[in-house]
Amino acid sequence: MFGNTLARATLIGLVLQLIMAAAGHFSPTVAQFFAIGGMLISLLAGLVQGGSRPTWRAAAVGGAIAGGVCALLGILASWILGDVPAMILAMGTAMSAFTGAIGGLIGWRLPRVLA
Repeated sequence: MFGNTLARATLIGLVLQLIMAAAGHFSPTVAQFFAIGGMLISLLAGLVQGGSRPTWRAAAVGGAIAGGVCALLGILASWILGDVPAMILAMGTAMSAFTGAIGGLIGWRLPRVLA
């Protein structure tokens, strides 16, 4: 149903999340922005896949999947590095999935508004 666009959006988000996790491991300044940065990356992942969805529901679900998966793996990397507590795995993933869904809706709606 979602195909290559979802995989591409998730991969883009994952690469950005891993870059942020690595940078935050070595820079406390970057680590301070894990929450907002991670949610913005998930928003972007949702936005990337949202434009190719036929319905707003599919855009929201795809955005939630892309945003949630990339965040889960990025947070897991930060947890393995010892930079975040385990509780953040659940809480951060849930918030990022929600933000990804918002990105999916924006990505779905934006081309229709600009057309």
